[in-house]
Amino acid sequence: MRLTTKGRYAVTAMLDLALHYNEGPTTLADISHRQGISLSYLEQLFAKLRKQGLVDSTRGPGGGYRLSRSPHEIPVANVITAVDEKVETTRCGGLSNCQDDQQCLTHELWSELSSQIHQFLCGISLGTLVEKEGVKQVAARQERLQKNSQPVNVSAAKREVATAS
Repeated sequence: MRLTTKGRYAVTAMLDLALHYNEGPTTLADISHRQGISLSYLEQLFAKLRKQGLVDSTRGPGGGYRLSRSPHEIPVANVITAVDEKVETTRCGGLSNCQDDQQCLTHELWSELSSQIHQFLCGISLGTLVEKEGVKQVAARQERLQKNSQPVNVSAAKREVATAS
């Protein structure tokens, strides 16, 4: 299966937005701090998510990102495909050229598995995930940790070091 970090991080970040859906825009810095995903990586992902219409952005103080629609209306499959990921279990990427430029013996098996995975991800929304007890527990833990610590402002720290030099 070729679900890479990009797809996993995109789903994680979008789930974070879904958890804070009713609180207004969320900054990428807050998502970065809660989820342990680099800010620059999130910026790349959110450019794609915004281009695909899954998130809206607000500039300025109090700005950030919001889901473009209800979490129940955003299937996980849409998030994964928005960042150019595929959930593909065949070795050939579905091209049927797995063995000497021909279809291999198990191609149909892996193609059907890919289809089942895609159907599953289409059938589960961010809203469905938000309602899961395990997700609620993790989110509560992350909120407690965020309140007990201050995120490091790397740019400000670099300016302080440069000024001190």
